Amino acid sequence: MAGALSEVLGEVLVSADGEEVAVSALAARGVSLLKLWNKYRVSNIPSLIFIDASTGKVVCRNGLLVIRDDPEGLEFPWGPKPFSEVVAGPLLRSNGQTLDSTALEGSHVGVYFSAHWCPPCRSLTRVLVESYRKIKDAGQKFEILFVSADRSEDSFKQYFSEMPWVAVPYADEARRSRLNRLYGIQGIPTLIVLDPKGDVITRQGRVEVLNDIECREFPWHPKPVLELTDSNAVQLNEGPCLVLFVDSEDDGESEAAKQLIQPIAEKIIAKYKAKEEEAPLLFFVAGEDDMTDSLRDYTNLPEAAPLLTILDMSARAKYVMDVEEITPEIVEAFVSDFLADKLKPEPI
Repeated sequence: MAGALSEVLGEVLVSADGEEVAVSALAARGVSLLKLWNKYRVSNIPSLIFIDASTGKVVCRNGLLVIRDDPEGLEFPWGPKPFSEVVAGPLLRSNGQTLDSTALEGSHVGVYFSAHWCPPCRSLTRVLVESYRKIKDAGQKFEILFVSADRSEDSFKQYFSEMPWVAVPYADEARRSRLNRLYGIQGIPTLIVLDPKGDVITRQGRVEVLNDIECREFPWHPKPVLELTDSNAVQLNEGPCLVLFVDSEDDGESEAAKQLIQPIAEKIIAKYKAKEEEAPLLFFVAGEDDMTDSLRDYTNLPEAAPLLTILDMSARAKYVMDVEEITPEIVEAFVSDFLADKLKPEPI
């Protein structure tokens, strides 16, 4: 592993206090590339993430945009700013009306990163228009802010003409880039949902909109445990995921499985939230359907149910516990051993 680290990071790192640290020494301390990928939820390369060396907390996820936008380092150390500060300025409606960004104050806001050239974006936009109208008709204070990734102003205007919400002017590339940097956008479409204070409720607005067509669960606070579906399966690529496979022919089996692992998921999430870090695992229950069958085939898992697994797609690794009965104690021990690096992975 030291060799692999040295290929990527160089032979020597320099700490914040100037001390030189050999990569091999880092490897000896248990640092690995895969851990870094998972910890910082890297899904695309190249990626450049700035970290506060004294705390280990992320300062900025979109370092490549920082370097492009601020090559002289005038804004160093590039720490996150409040949404209200980053978005400040005029916004547009598709009818040509201009309004100030202060009009967003007091509302939930969906920050929508999208582009006309992207087929999944166009598909999501059609659904999102209906969701937006349902939420507004229900009397909720909700606005969507379109941040375009279109390749020309004409494309932006054509696409924006289909949208009933507001947008950052296409010509204001600096503000569009700052919003991308603020939320570490690595792909589109992405919908970030904010509370009225500008704090993030969920980064998975796309999944929530597709899973909640009637918008009954708006503003979509994250659930500790998700039921695996076609629309949220993309989250399996975001880092290690605990997936409990059950026999969904029994109507109550999926719900019972959720109730079994939810306290464990909540405890893990709370622990890392207290440290202002993202939880190291996502939690799923998978029933017997086409998506589950595809996942079993792709990861070469046995047909057993119940089947407790941790799947790490980026590392192409799986951890499997095939027992007759899944208990909270078994799940908690399985998770603890995984987080302590005590489990031996099998290849996917």
